[in-house]
Amino acid sequence: MAVFLLANDDGIHSEGLHVLCNHISKLGKVYIAAPDREQSACGHAISLHRPLRMLERKIPGAIQAWEVDGTPADCVKLAIEGALIPEQPDLVISGINRGSNLGTDVLYSGTVSAAIEATLIGFPAMAVSLCDPPGDGFELAGEIAAKIASALLKNNLPKNTLLNVNVPGVRREELVGITVARLGRRQYSKVIERRVDPRGKVYYWIAGEPVLNNENDTDIDAIIQNKVSVTPLQFDMTRSDIMPAVSKIIEEAGSFQFPI
Repeated sequence: MAVFLLANDDGIHSEGLHVLCNHISKLGKVYIAAPDREQSACGHAISLHRPLRMLERKIPGAIQAWEVDGTPADCVKLAIEGALIPEQPDLVISGINRGSNLGTDVLYSGTVSAAIEATLIGFPAMAVSLCDPPGDGFELAGEIAAKIASALLKNNLPKNTLLNVNVPGVRREELVGITVARLGRRQYSKVIERRVDPRGKVYYWIAGEPVLNNENDTDIDAIIQNKVSVTPLQFDMTRSDIMPAVSKIIEEAGSFQFPI
């Protein structure tokens, strides 16, 4: 029987996690390790300077569920490398996130980072996000996640690869299809808001409104077209194609004397 580890960045009590557990439990055994509170946009942070504590929780469909006072990456690392769960997962799934994780937003996403952490450790993984809660919402996203998970159990992903899945927030009948797409570039306007508190002190709020991006063949474009987007990601960000050019630049910078 297949074994799954579920994580997220919205917290152990989030609707998306519970719906995902309900659907994935029909495919095999489910274990959960999730933060005790929302950790959205925490990126791939891990806790190095304090102990991690956990509490066991009861979640329908899960064999075991742990609430962790850490980040999404902490949860996955603790579950697998800390032997918090008694068996190794066949697939790690992070989500279902409330809100999209499209384009360059994956660099900030705790949801995606949980899946990346699993991949770093050596396990196949996917991140699942619902772009807008309205429509058929988490139930539709849960069904799609289960179908993709079932396919992944039969077809192994290449090593060091994970899938980033975004489901449009539309009704079932409005869903056009599913497509494999590259990451787009997510841009925002009015990113920093300057405000003044009642005591006259200035503070800043990082917010921002997405700017419509019409670039074709991207995950953002797929969502605009009411399609599920699936993007294979890798964590090696080296620009191998330009290493010779960079080497030439460094050579032209002159010879270095060590120690500098």
